[in-house]
Amino acid sequence: MQSATLNLNLSPRRMMKIGEAAHYCGMAEKRFKTLCAISPVEMPDGSLRWDLHDLDRWIDSLKAGGGSDADQIVDRL
Repeated sequence: MQSATLNLNLSPRRMMKIGEAAHYCGMAEKRFKTLCAISPVEMPDGSLRWDLHDLDRWIDSLKAGGGSDADQIVDRL
């Protein structure tokens, strides 16, 4: 009998806490805070969440060589 291994990475929710967002991007939370150009969304209860779709666009821009533009850098300051 043959066997196969299937590796799936599932994101059960779209909005993630900082630790989840950092893990999704493959980095430590401290590094994520420093490097990520995406601003979190403030939820109705006051908590901050990062949108999976925004993170995907940011990662895609890094792959395309876009990185952070000047406006995003100023926004983070």
